[in-house]
Amino acid sequence: MDYDTYGSTAVELAIELANTERDDPGWVRAFLGAHEEWFTAGTSFDLSPGETHRAAATADLVRSVALAESQADVLQRLNELLALARPRPYATDHDGALHLHFARPDSPALEQLTTTVAMGLSQVVVQHGWQRLGVCAAENCDDVYVDTSRNASRRYCSNTCASRSTVAAYRARQKTD
Repeated sequence: MDYDTYGSTAVELAIELANTERDDPGWVRAFLGAHEEWFTAGTSFDLSPGETHRAAATADLVRSVALAESQADVLQRLNELLALARPRPYATDHDGALHLHFARPDSPALEQLTTTVAMGLSQVVVQHGWQRLGVCAAENCDDVYVDTSRNASRRYCSNTCASRSTVAAYRARQKTD
């Protein structure tokens, strides 16, 4: 799976948004600050309560796309997410490589976030299939992931969750012997 383009790495931002803890009221500012490379320099990360609510709704939509169990469900949920986007692509070489950005450089942080997340997620779904999105199968983990394996066989969000599940299954088998 070719996963090296700007468009497909934008899905990483979507996955991290979906997996972000939102217990702290300042979660969105912290998230935006931790991902400032995705935003135009000088973009304000001070969002209103309404904008914070819309950022959470975007995160929920990303998660709902990953939880979908059919192509029809994925398309319906992905189209809901795309309806929030305001794509105005432009070419840039700000980091030394030519690539496209999805949101205009003068747009507010929420618009840049929503548009980048929606476009990145949609590119992965359209180019590589909706089955490439998933939710971790480990007990006590519900993180969203993108399966970049050759045969689309990933079941866990990380090696840590995979190892924990393997050890738990081994110990369970040992108890029954």
